[in-house]
Amino acid sequence: MSGIAHTRFWKRFRKNKLALLALFFIALLVIIALFAYVFSPDSSKDTNRITLEIQAKSPGFSCYFFSKNAGIQNPQSKFSHYFNGYEIKDEWIPVRSWSWKSDSLILQKIIDEQITENVSFHLPDVKNQKFYEETHLRQQRFLLGTDNFGRDVLSRLLIGSRVSLSVGLIAVLISMSIGIFLGAVSGYFGGWTDQLITWFINVIWAIPTLLLVFAITFALGKGFWQIFIAVGLTMWVGTARLIRGQVLSIKELDYVKAARTMGFSSARIIFRHILPNVLGPTLVMAAANFATAILIEAGLSFLGIGVQPPTASWGLMIKENYHFIITNRPMLAIVPGFAIMLTVLAFNILGNALRDALDVKSK
Repeated sequence: MSGIAHTRFWKRFRKNKLALLALFFIALLVIIALFAYVFSPDSSKDTNRITLEIQAKSPGFSCYFFSKNAGIQNPQSKFSHYFNGYEIKDEWIPVRSWSWKSDSLILQKIIDEQITENVSFHLPDVKNQKFYEETHLRQQRFLLGTDNFGRDVLSRLLIGSRVSLSVGLIAVLISMSIGIFLGAVSGYFGGWTDQLITWFINVIWAIPTLLLVFAITFALGKGFWQIFIAVGLTMWVGTARLIRGQVLSIKELDYVKAARTMGFSSARIIFRHILPNVLGPTLVMAAANFATAILIEAGLSFLGIGVQPPTASWGLMIKENYHFIITNRPMLAIVPGFAIMLTVLAFNILGNALRDALDVKSK
């Protein structure tokens, strides 16, 4: 895209205020995903600190926790913590109140909403009781409540954004690479090459997407990277059909015929003269595939064949908490569903805006 074309594209794009809002939301989501453990109230690995005593609490719930091993230096580096979280080294005990009796700390441990029990810790070496309380007792507020395992919903929501954006990115890279290559080869060479690739595309197109994902997942196994590859290998068909149609029309233009006459190789003509001119439809397809990949991953995780526990995933969060919809805790399933909806909507809006901005016939 030349400098003038780039300027015209940006002028048309920025007129769409909704598209700018969607772009801002996606950029914010990328920042959150990269530094999720920095923003997360629970920075343990996979935000999997289970506290069954405080399961399914309402948004805004606050509680004190006692940690006997607080203050012990974690061997992990800061860099590792930012991207992987801390390994859980101790147990957090939820307490309602505490008191000192000689050299023993008496905790009123929470068992249930109405039930507590007293737990005593004999601490003969503690000289400063107030300092000990400040280092070993901490208050944490759960802005979005806790799930059925007592884990912080907000933390798992933030960490779950990594899975959704990662599956979208990897699936798009895989699907676009396969689709662009097969579509360009099919459209440019024609003949038996086109017939063979078109037949293969139609066969894959005839298989329901979910069934194909299931088959690839069962072949590769359940896991983090397997689901990314499985989703990517099922989304290239639409891209291949689009690129094939674009190449069929462009290869008959005069500048392509002139390139053939000058003796340029087929690879150079395809990659340097044809594909740059189908950039617009390709970007639109990439945005649509990104949204579709997020939906497929969420559906697979909900069915139990996607990302596996304890990894945080929006689809997995819905699966673990969907039964609360008919109780007094519907937000546990609604919050991750709302996050999926906003992310998919943002990518669809961005794709439509790219289509309009790259359309040279539009005013």
